[in-house]
This record gives sequence, structure tokens and C-alpha cells, in this order.
Amino acid sequence: MTTAYDFRLTSLRGEVMDLASFTGRPLLIVNTASKCGFTPQYAGLQTLWDTYGRRGLVVLGVPSNDFGRQEPGTAEQIAAFCEGTFRITFPLSEKRHVRGRAADPLFKWLGREAGLPGRPWWNFTKYLIGRDGRLADWFFCFTPPDTERVRRAIEKVVRA
Repeated sequence: MTTAYDFRLTSLRGEVMDLASFTGRPLLIVNTASKCGFTPQYAGLQTLWDTYGRRGLVVLGVPSNDFGRQEPGTAEQIAAFCEGTFRITFPLSEKRHVRGRAADPLFKWLGREAGLPGRPWWNFTKYLIGRDGRLADWFFCFTPPDTERVRRAIEKVVRA
């Protein structure tokens, strides 16, 4: 059975991000963009990382230019924006496709696991992975990361 831990990404710094290194830790995987109306959600994602990271949660941002060309920058520009504007310290991958035939294998898997409504339809779709590496929940882009619904779901997976 495939789990989230079976995938690899590359970081914004060009380093391999083998998700197997997070085995046993819950993940919150989010497709992000720097020029989107939902971009302020970066602040809430950083708060989740600060709050739940010590309890095992890994917040993982995956920049994508698939929706409205809202992530046009280079890896260096994305890193500078995220670190400078939102003080992001959680891991960020290189820019990836998250939908369609060119989608990164991780996002193809997430889309299959979440079903048609759970596929990324816009930036800041959130996928919560349990300690077993399986999809535990997902949240539309309209759901800010600091909502009670997201926090309850995270509490459930960090306690498991």
C-alpha cells in the first residue's frame, strides 16, 4: 500500500526531501503560491508549525504556479518572499505541478486518496497525513489553517 512516506520532493534549496524521513510523523501538505488571495494563510501555517512541530507535525509547503500563474518566481525568489514576509521556517519544496498530467506523483496520489472533490482546485489546498502515512483529512483553500476544524483534525493525528 502506498503512503505519503513513499514520495520524494526537492527542497527550494535543491536538496532531496525524502518523505520517508518523516515516517511516523503526521504531515500537513499544502500547495502554496506567493501572489494569491490566500497567501496570508502562510502566517497560519507557520503558527501550526510553531505550535505542533514539537509534537511531531511537519508542515510542508509545495509552491505551484498551476492556478492563475500566482507563483511565477524562482526558488530563490520564493524563499526570499516566504522567509522575509512570513518568517517561514517549515520545509518548502521546489515549485511543482499539483494538477493535471504533469502533476507531481505525490499530488496525483493525494488526489486519488481524497477523491474528485479533494483534488487541488486552487492554491492552499491542505492535506493532513496521519502517523501511518495515510490521508486523514483534507481542507479546501477557503479553510484557513488556524480554524478550529483544522486544529481539531491536527490534534487527532498528533495524539494517535
